[in-house]
Amino acid sequence: MTGSNAVRIAVLPGDGIGTEVTEATLAVLEPLAKRHGIGLATEVLPAGAFHYQATGDAFPEASFRAAEAADAILLGAMGWPGIRYADGTEIAPQLDLRFRLNLYAGVRPVRAIPGVPVALADPRARDIDLVILRESTEGLFFSRGRGLVTEEMAEETLRITRAVTEKLARFAFRMAERRARQRGRRGCVTLVDKANVFRAFAFMRSVFDGVAREFPGVAAAHHYVDAMALDLVRKPWAFDVLPTENMFGDILSDLGAGLVGGMGFSPSADIGDRHALFQPAHGTAPDIAGRGIANPTATLLSAAMMLDWLAARGAGQGFADAAGELEAAVDAAFAGGLRTADIGGRDGTAAVARAVAAKFGAS
Repeated sequence: MTGSNAVRIAVLPGDGIGTEVTEATLAVLEPLAKRHGIGLATEVLPAGAFHYQATGDAFPEASFRAAEAADAILLGAMGWPGIRYADGTEIAPQLDLRFRLNLYAGVRPVRAIPGVPVALADPRARDIDLVILRESTEGLFFSRGRGLVTEEMAEETLRITRAVTEKLARFAFRMAERRARQRGRRGCVTLVDKANVFRAFAFMRSVFDGVAREFPGVAAAHHYVDAMALDLVRKPWAFDVLPTENMFGDILSDLGAGLVGGMGFSPSADIGDRHALFQPAHGTAPDIAGRGIANPTATLLSAAMMLDWLAARGAGQGFADAAGELEAAVDAAFAGGLRTADIGGRDGTAAVARAVAAKFGAS
């Protein structure tokens, strides 16, 4: 991308509440784009569990090619409990995108939003603002579709490579540098591993330490994953950027979401060297799908991350300004009393979109 204000967004609404939160987010993005003079050309693409049920194809190649060609990908949620592949595994085209587009950096922000209840009584919990950085193409997920299963045993293989670990570590340190500039304090990158037991994680730590020497202005530390699970409950406000292996990141990011209101407030991005996908960290929520009560906040914040990433890729300052205003509008709406069903309120999906858009003057 070179500076054009017109970008192409591939939209994959998916299944269940994925379609609902995507619709709400697009309704907010339209007036926001007009306000900042930025062009967003969206193309809705079929994929997901219900598409598989109807056609036998969970992710048509045409949808993948269109997503690959787009400037960014916005995804709602995919999968459905009663719809599975023949081997019993879930329909998850979002995982196919991670692997096929080499989206190695899974960015999972964990931030306390004004007005949204936090899980911890300690007043410092209002200061929670960290990022779990999940490596998304290797680790234990490397074995997806490759595992050995017999009548007597099942075996999956964990893989960690130098090349991907170096990229993830540099991504983490650059993120910490940027966050430090924004917050006016020194950044810190803490690798989460299990290097005391597994040679693969000792290797990961050695590679991480080598990259850390390239960034003397950022503090570097290590934490075993079990201790991190403890300390994310004891003192989450003490952490900044936490790179980790794929499965560890999958688990810890849900724990982090629980600290700041739940999965409805948990945005995410999967970023590679050329492509990026933005989606809420939650699933399709069959229990509330179709009722109009799904919380679209995670998708709205994922869209803000998308705009910010596009700005960094050269789309223009308008995208950065729009990203900042969208995040601020979400904060202002909840600080002003917006309450979704997942935190005990009565504001539905459309009401959230209206409340957020109203904060930047859209009606």
